[in-house]
Amino acid sequence: MKEKTAKDSHYARLRRLHRSNKAEKQSAEQRQPQFRGKKPAAERLWLYGFHTVEAALNNPRRVLHHLFLTKNAYDRLQQKQNAVDISSLVATGDNRILSHYEKKPAAKPGESRSNIYPAEKLYFSVPITIIEPKELDRLLGSQAVHQGIALETEALKPQHNDDFGESSLILLLDQITDPHNVGAIMRSAVAFNADFFITTMRHSPQETGVMAKSASGALEKITHLNVHNLAETLEKLHKAGFQTIGLDSAGDKLLEAAFSGKKIAVVLGAEGKGLRQKTRQTVSVVARLDMPGAIKSLNVSNAAAIALYAACRHKQG
Repeated sequence: MKEKTAKDSHYARLRRLHRSNKAEKQSAEQRQPQFRGKKPAAERLWLYGFHTVEAALNNPRRVLHHLFLTKNAYDRLQQKQNAVDISSLVATGDNRILSHYEKKPAAKPGESRSNIYPAEKLYFSVPITIIEPKELDRLLGSQAVHQGIALETEALKPQHNDDFGESSLILLLDQITDPHNVGAIMRSAVAFNADFFITTMRHSPQETGVMAKSASGALEKITHLNVHNLAETLEKLHKAGFQTIGLDSAGDKLLEAAFSGKKIAVVLGAEGKGLRQKTRQTVSVVARLDMPGAIKSLNVSNAAAIALYAACRHKQG
């Protein structure tokens, strides 16, 4: 039988230490709150990112269920509301103040509890939970750029106000499906003060955290219509005095030369297939962006921003 050497004993100790550390880590993970992969209740969704959640909290049309945020995000949100300094807060025993889904006991006399924050200080009628950033990662998934804040909410109810009479700038999407692009386009629409944002019932993304994060709060600040028939909506815009411009890299005119009048509706098609044939036949004109470089096309969200800027310049001129 081979005798054990000092080298063998050394490796045996390393193996025992590794097993011990692994067991301790697994035990610690079992003791942690299990947020990983948590899905909101039926018909609810997660919104995350500071601007996205802040806009949702301030939107009276938004149904609020539960706000999860880190201490730093709480501080930032409170400062945005010109509320009292966070360092002066102590526990209040409010039943809505939660942490790890469990009510925490109120502080003892003279004891400061910096991990408990009164919801009233935020002026929002929603239960709040103060958690660590890693817990938010487990709650939303590692791919979500949450900036320390997440809101459990419901999708906004559909809007049906299609009175275009007082409007002057409208953006329509012809079956654009990527939520990142739709969110980014919506952000540009709000930035350039578009009155309506119109998408189709079919082949358009539903409201999600990804789309809302890309929109950076714009979802709460624009009238968003979902229509069954885009061509019929374009005809209605024509009757309301709008020039409808379809944007396409193969357009007959340059965009700047295509504008006429002060009521403009810009239509964008999906990347790759572009505008559908029926849409091309219905719009007032199909126009293109002037791109003198070697690449003759842009991401649709970039094209939207340029088209909206050009439309605003035309209206002002």
